[in-house]
Amino acid sequence: MSLRLQLKVIPKASKNEIAGWIGAALKVRVTAPPERGKANEAALKTVAFALQLPRENVRLVNGETHARKVIEVEGLSETELHARLRRYFSPPPPSCDAD
Repeated sequence: MSLRLQLKVIPKASKNEIAGWIGAALKVRVTAPPERGKANEAALKTVAFALQLPRENVRLVNGETHARKVIEVEGLSETELHARLRRYFSPPPPSCDAD
């Protein structure tokens, strides 16, 4: 099963972190600059770490050159994804798109 999740990536931040929700998008701050895919890779690693998944289970689907991105997460149900993110913030996130 795979889930699609919208991200809003903030590059050149002071630390890599999950920073909450902006509407239906998960806000991810990363220290990497937005050049040559560095911020994208840092965002994917940050999300994978937060979800306790291997980096290979999180991939960029859309938005390579934009702050708003769509990622695909493999190996978690929507319920488990929400449970793993809950330790960072609340209220619970909006529903994801399951494939």
